[in-house]
Amino acid sequence: MQGLSINTKSPITKSTIAKSNLRVADSAAKPLSDKKVHFDFQQAAIEYADVEALVDRVLEVVGKDIVLGLPLAIGKPITFTNAIYRRAKADASINLRIETGISLELPRGKTSLEKKFLQPFVEREFAGVPELLYMCDLRSNSLPDNIQVGEFFFKAGSFMNSPQQLNYTSTNYTHAVRDLLAKGVNVVAQLLAERKVDDEKHYSLSSNSDLALDVIAEVTAQRESGRKLLFVGEVNSNMPFMRNDAEINAQQFDCILQSQETDYSLFAVPEMPIVNEDYMIGCYASSLVQDGGTLQLGIGSLCSAMTYNLLLRHQNNASYKALLDDLQLSKKFPIVNSVGGCDSFSQGLYGCSELMVDGFMHLYKAGILKREVFADAALQTLLNSDEITTNVSFATLQGLLRLQRISARLTATDVSFLKQFGVFTELVNYQQGQLCIGDVSCDADLDNMTCRDWIIAHCLGDKLKGGVVMHGAFFIGPKTFYNALHEFSDADHSKFCMTSVKYVNDLYNHFLGDETLKQLQRKQARFVNSAMMVTLDGSAVSDALENGQVVSGVGGQYNFVAQSHELRDARSILKLRSCCVRNGTLHSNVLFNYGHTTIPRQLRDIVVTEYGIADLRSKPDHVVYTEMIKIADSRFQADLLAQAKAAGKVAADYVIPEAFTNNTPAAIAALCDKYNAQQLFPRFPFGCSFTDAELTLASALKSLKNKSQSLPGKLQLLVQGLTLQGRSLLPHKPLSAEVQALLLRMDLQQPQGLGEHISQCLLINELQRQDHNKLQLSNSSEPACSGPAVS
Repeated sequence: MQGLSINTKSPITKSTIAKSNLRVADSAAKPLSDKKVHFDFQQAAIEYADVEALVDRVLEVVGKDIVLGLPLAIGKPITFTNAIYRRAKADASINLRIETGISLELPRGKTSLEKKFLQPFVEREFAGVPELLYMCDLRSNSLPDNIQVGEFFFKAGSFMNSPQQLNYTSTNYTHAVRDLLAKGVNVVAQLLAERKVDDEKHYSLSSNSDLALDVIAEVTAQRESGRKLLFVGEVNSNMPFMRNDAEINAQQFDCILQSQETDYSLFAVPEMPIVNEDYMIGCYASSLVQDGGTLQLGIGSLCSAMTYNLLLRHQNNASYKALLDDLQLSKKFPIVNSVGGCDSFSQGLYGCSELMVDGFMHLYKAGILKREVFADAALQTLLNSDEITTNVSFATLQGLLRLQRISARLTATDVSFLKQFGVFTELVNYQQGQLCIGDVSCDADLDNMTCRDWIIAHCLGDKLKGGVVMHGAFFIGPKTFYNALHEFSDADHSKFCMTSVKYVNDLYNHFLGDETLKQLQRKQARFVNSAMMVTLDGSAVSDALENGQVVSGVGGQYNFVAQSHELRDARSILKLRSCCVRNGTLHSNVLFNYGHTTIPRQLRDIVVTEYGIADLRSKPDHVVYTEMIKIADSRFQADLLAQAKAAGKVAADYVIPEAFTNNTPAAIAALCDKYNAQQLFPRFPFGCSFTDAELTLASALKSLKNKSQSLPGKLQLLVQGLTLQGRSLLPHKPLSAEVQALLLRMDLQQPQGLGEHISQCLLINELQRQDHNKLQLSNSSEPACSGPAVS
């Protein structure tokens, strides 16, 4: 396979460990708490309280042709970005090009009913979150001619049928810095967190160390080549201060903006419902995770459902196993017997994920995210082989000696290394071949039995230090997630490392860790992502449509799939719902073929739908095609099979086994009802951002939206609304207090104009079809709040 050149089929040798440990050995004299990414900038950043003065400085340094690079999602410095945008909007002689990804927007409804639903919700849930002015103008088609906005990853579905399709750059996440520099970026701006340590200001890249660490590494080289490049930070006290690789100093910025104006609220993702189909996908995916392994998660309800099932597996193992028995998991999908597991997690998992979502926090608090990895290949080798544990003993020294990580006659470098990772206590000092603790000393000779006994008795620490349970590149999530990060103790902080996306997303050598170390840390990796569609040959469609319209972006999906094929015991897991409703018509997401591919067929591995698991790796085409048909919705299986046979990809006499012919929503509902009775599949397992009234309204609005997906449906609703409105502004029976309250919430208690009268009548009619005593959403193949709420 092209792209990754390492060979993990070869054993890890002493020489590869020695090479891998050069970076650690060089810095071993530094205590772990000071082990941050350092770059040699010459002076501290200039601090600004006035954003307009900062904009003046930018124009003074780089001139009026500005190419502004901004990070993904919540890492954008909105105060600075809006100020420089306003300046360029007011001065046509300034040419401003913004290059970024995932520009977040406050939710907006498309219909009048959706707008009435969303306005109070947005005012409450997004209070204090400022708008990006360039996004407002993009939406209103009023972006000035002297300003352009380019993105390499859209918020999913946000720019369909938009002129912004012209300005999309397709790139892997790991190549984003390269591409930004190639586009001529001369100003990079980043939101920061701040803390004081001994009266010295420290800064954190917080949510977005992903690209910033590599940009910082490039700054000096760019300037030496004569390029003008400014690195701007904006401090926001609401940003969680993340330590380790994300913690930097003022010398690594040119300008830092800090004022009350920059302390705005962060964009937080509302908690969304999980429906039956999502729970089933999460259940199947969770059974493919091995205890002691590595986990990459995506975002959205499928990710939340997998998180919930991992928690169920760990905390209520009897019910979890009963569910797997009901699904006939081992019999129908034997891959779980060799690749997965169903027991609770004793060793725990290590998270290595480009996006650190709130699911990792739930797994951490539950004691699942607890497998520590270390920035030393020898230690990681010994841990992987179970030769040692994180509890320090003489076996730790023996193992390090065997791998020649330390010498029998300990050196100063050896002792610094042993102290750094907690093998020796901080009380131990090295002086001229002696180990000293206070006034007592002993030869640093592990071959001498007397010295060895003294070292065991006086020098050994209790546990290894520096273990990390989570490497992430950026984060975004609900308010509770941000609050949990703010509340981290020192011990919590030591275990979470926000770092470069190049460290997380690929296996190449990087200044934060080399190939050997990454391989060792990522044992039994399960790289989990989502797809929109998968074809019968195993090709995945995740970023765009066959007409070229980009839905989101490639991001890191290719990188994780590539890793899964390079690491000996890793697997790629792509999740998707088997079908969807488009324009009022049900469509299969498992297709015979499709005119666009994100992940090509030769990189196929594991695909999961709500109906099961397709194991595609190393299989011939006839098996791949039939495995995919087995996990498709039964309403589409016959047609898919006919197409496969017509193409000669499946034998003419093949018949779908009976066990796979009842793939229907009704079958899923029947199974989930059994466990819903035990309260195992709650609609909002991690909290709810909506009020009870909003949940009821969301269900009614979703129903109306589904009915209006097709032209006949729209006409039928229009006729129904006119008929109801013509008969009476209100139904014949008196409205209940609940319905009146819901009309008040929608500002439709006194409708104005024909349109609002029709909307009122349709909403009342829909609400009266529901049971107002049950404030829950109906099960469907889509989240019940997907219509009016945040996508």
